[in-house]
Amino acid sequence: MQFRENHVRLVDLERLHAKLAAELRGAFERVVSASAFVLGEELARFEQEFAAYCATRHCIGVGSGTGALTIALEANGIGAGDEVIVPAHTFIASALAVVHAGATPVFCDVEEGTGLMSPAAAAAAITPRTAALLPVHLYGQCCDMDELGRLADSHGLAIVEDAAQAHGATWRGRRAGSLGRAAAFSFYPTKNLGALGDGGAICTSDDEVARRARGLRDLGRAGGPAHELPGYNDRLDGLQAAFLRVKLPHLDEWNEARRRNAAEYRSLLGGSVRLLEERPESPCVYHLFPIRVPDRGERAAALAAAGVATGVHYPLAVPDQPPFAGLAAGDFPNARAWAAEELSLPVFECLERRELEHVARSCVCP
Repeated sequence: MQFRENHVRLVDLERLHAKLAAELRGAFERVVSASAFVLGEELARFEQEFAAYCATRHCIGVGSGTGALTIALEANGIGAGDEVIVPAHTFIASALAVVHAGATPVFCDVEEGTGLMSPAAAAAAITPRTAALLPVHLYGQCCDMDELGRLADSHGLAIVEDAAQAHGATWRGRRAGSLGRAAAFSFYPTKNLGALGDGGAICTSDDEVARRARGLRDLGRAGGPAHELPGYNDRLDGLQAAFLRVKLPHLDEWNEARRRNAAEYRSLLGGSVRLLEERPESPCVYHLFPIRVPDRGERAAALAAAGVATGVHYPLAVPDQPPFAGLAAGDFPNARAWAAEELSLPVFECLERRELEHVARSCVCP
């Protein structure tokens, strides 16, 4: 695919998939030939490979990232009467999964420079009903898992990671997905590791959590004739698993390309916009490249006029979303500032140098 002057997509899956076309077709034909569309060998192999990649004992493929979060919470015994602490700046699915599990989300503010869960704010939100922390590794870098781990241990809380934007990210060398009792991933097509449809997975090294998660995703079945749990029909299908197996070996290379693109932006943008604070303990894999600007609407319009697509992640703090009206008491100044100012620039792995230069030039001189 060739670069078109003055036209840069936010994500260009067409360009990425063109490089993998033969392998993807081969995966499709393999699944069709085997007629293994639900569960089956392709899913089992992907689960083994992704668990090994994340350095966990188990991976359980499910139908979406939201399903992965919901099932991960339920598999940890979290439900009615429990509270789960969720950052106020994240995609709404992080909080909706808590609701779907029957528990109550309690919001806390985020760090001003990273947009990640603030350990101090999380500590202040703990009540006798708190059962878990749900740190979201937003934008591609991990939350402060040292502080959150100490906080969870001191209060007897589970940590369920939302790693939907952190495929391949690490905290002090340990992979996202292995930093809590369980973790949830999304394989939505635009993720660093994306399917050709929807999908998700739960990673854990807890055998009992894995057993329960496998039953919950498959209508409560745990291998025998009885449906032991009131489960879901929420399985990652064989075709998507096969596509993900094609892509997984390329993930580290793609993440490095995203890091190079981000470094170029930092050099080209200089001090013209406010950039994501990078933490050395967790080299960012840049699922997104967020900037902070007080004139977001005008800046986005100017970039659009220059042919540059942008995104907003996310336009409202989660406590300000309608489903949580009246539920979320408190002030969340950092989350609301991120919601008002954040603008995402293209950072996908196939972005070319001249595209980067065009985006940066258009951003600096709207």
